Amino acid sequence: MDSVDLSVLKSLREWQAGDLPLWLVTVVETFGSSPRPPGAMLALRGDGLAAGSVSGGCIEDDLVLRAQRGELPIDRCEVLTFGATHEEAKRFRLPCGGVIRVVIEPVRNVDWVEQVLQLIQSHRLVRRTLHFNSLQVVLADASRTDSISFDGATLTTVHGPLWRMLIIGAGQTSAYLARMAQALDYQVFVCDPREEMRHTWDVPDTTLMSEMPDDAVLALQADNSTVIIALTHDPKLDDMALLEALKSPAFYVGALGSKANNAKRRERLAMFDLTPEEIDRLHGPVGLSIGSRTPPEIAVAILAHLISVRNQPAEAASAVQSINQVQPINQTRPNNQEVCS
Repeated sequence: MDSVDLSVLKSLREWQAGDLPLWLVTVVETFGSSPRPPGAMLALRGDGLAAGSVSGGCIEDDLVLRAQRGELPIDRCEVLTFGATHEEAKRFRLPCGGVIRVVIEPVRNVDWVEQVLQLIQSHRLVRRTLHFNSLQVVLADASRTDSISFDGATLTTVHGPLWRMLIIGAGQTSAYLARMAQALDYQVFVCDPREEMRHTWDVPDTTLMSEMPDDAVLALQADNSTVIIALTHDPKLDDMALLEALKSPAFYVGALGSKANNAKRRERLAMFDLTPEEIDRLHGPVGLSIGSRTPPEIAVAILAHLISVRNQPAEAASAVQSINQVQPINQTRPNNQEVCS
């Protein structure tokens, strides 16, 4: 499953064989409320074919019309601002008076596209710098702290998996979680020392690890862009991972299981060299309480909570976790937190 950025770059690569002009549109600034963040991309072809998005749809429609009418630049970059006036905001239906500024880049040499795609396939982060005057593109290795920057003369964007996810267990829920996580720009690692479980793993573009879970956490060198989720239901495996994960800088550590089992898990963890503060970092039961029961529903619940933690301030994320652990008194059917004993 491709992320949005990958689908845009792959479209540019596929379209290069034709004779129609190509453009890459990148959001560089947003003001107020906007549907897409800086760095969002749209690939455009001269006949109006488009891939990706920079807004909720109306800006795309305008850009498609400009491409079809030959109104987009073919030998220089251009900066366009949408929603700067009340009339524009109404026309493009931008919410709350939002303003979006985009860079229109004619893509005349697509060699860099193939290079970026190959580097991403190798799980490398790429920093791409576009020089406006010459249309020259320079590629370099990026770090996880790099971000989009725009100074009017150069545009720098970062491509590749900005986040990493280590899943303990190669079961069915893990497979759904891995596929969905890839669409959210996670580089996915799956650890399972059980050969019979690894043998049936079939999710492409994931790294399958056979070592014990605690060794896998240490080998990954988890940082604050890393998620670690334990899904085996086997305390001997899940707890091993958690003992190292909770001491690491990983920004999210979770474990599947019922509330009762996670309470017992916390008691077991307290017997080792973990502080109460480190144990409190555990999201268990993992995911939002949304009534999910099947493996894909549980994967959605986990990713929904990850999105909230990534996008909200720390205080709001803590509030979400507190709400998640409150069980409605009239709930009669188990949710994703309760299914597994």
